Amino acid sequence: MTPRWGITFPLEGLPVAANREALQEAERLGYTDAWTAEVNGNDAFTPIASAAVWTQKLRFGTAIANIYTRTPTLLAMNATAVSEAAPGRFCLGLGTSSPAIVERWNGVPLRQPLRRMRETLEFLRRAFNGEKVSMTVDSYEVKGLRLARAPSPSPPIYIAALREQMLKLAGAAADGVIINFLSPADAAHVVKVARDAASEAGRDPQALDVAARIFVVPTEDPQVAHMLGRLLLSAYLTTPYYYAFHAWLGRSAALEPVREAWQAGDRPGAMAALPEAVIDDILCFGSRQQIVDKIEAYRAAGVDTPVIAIIPTSQDPAEQARQGLAALKNLAPP
Repeated sequence: MTPRWGITFPLEGLPVAANREALQEAERLGYTDAWTAEVNGNDAFTPIASAAVWTQKLRFGTAIANIYTRTPTLLAMNATAVSEAAPGRFCLGLGTSSPAIVERWNGVPLRQPLRRMRETLEFLRRAFNGEKVSMTVDSYEVKGLRLARAPSPSPPIYIAALREQMLKLAGAAADGVIINFLSPADAAHVVKVARDAASEAGRDPQALDVAARIFVVPTEDPQVAHMLGRLLLSAYLTTPYYYAFHAWLGRSAALEPVREAWQAGDRPGAMAALPEAVIDDILCFGSRQQIVDKIEAYRAAGVDTPVIAIIPTSQDPAEQARQGLAALKNLAPP
């Protein structure tokens, strides 16, 4: 089997429709995967529906589709529609997202995420099998739903996971796990938890596909990479979920001063307190060979599907697009 090598799309600076040539070029260059994300720009599904028409071989995935901002029924319909647009080429990646996105931006309580994910996974399995489903998913009581057209083939379901309980659920019940914001050494630890859970559930641990979003800054200048790393990581690693994740990984001492400054409203102080070693662990930058070598280190740690997320060094959309396209070509599968 050809090793998987993915990219995050839409590329920064390019609206959805303008990614057509980029994805066709990615396919020509040998990329196997293109995965979306949703924060405050595009949703996870719409870009894939467009891209499925533009390409022939790329496998698409959502990393992630938010399970709190959609009803279970709508989520099933979203996934079915995209599965029909890209038959056999779609992976449904689910996640609980963050309090900022779920509660502050969408006004939905983010409660009992492990239970919500477990129930959502069960609901989707049954719906995709063509069953008439009646069950409760958190506060939603679904009565007698049967999809008009069950997806064929049914899309594999991935769970985005940070700490042990969600990783164990992914290993025991999902087809894949999605991980991000971690180093290759961290990945080895995280992958082991998920695959051990698969073994304990009587499943083949190597059949669990591990997809990792890997953040690449397209520069050989470490000062530029560290500046962008401070902006990105100080915002993410001080959130409750990611701070707890990195504390579990052993970075509490390194990140506590960052969190204290951030919570006090001292954004410059938080960025300054972030150790360069943390940035170097999590981000990829440098020469092409240095970046490729680090991506291969993730693969050696157990990652099956590296998904490159290009972080441009410019704030200008045109320059962001140029950098993204250049990095797409420069980082083509070795």
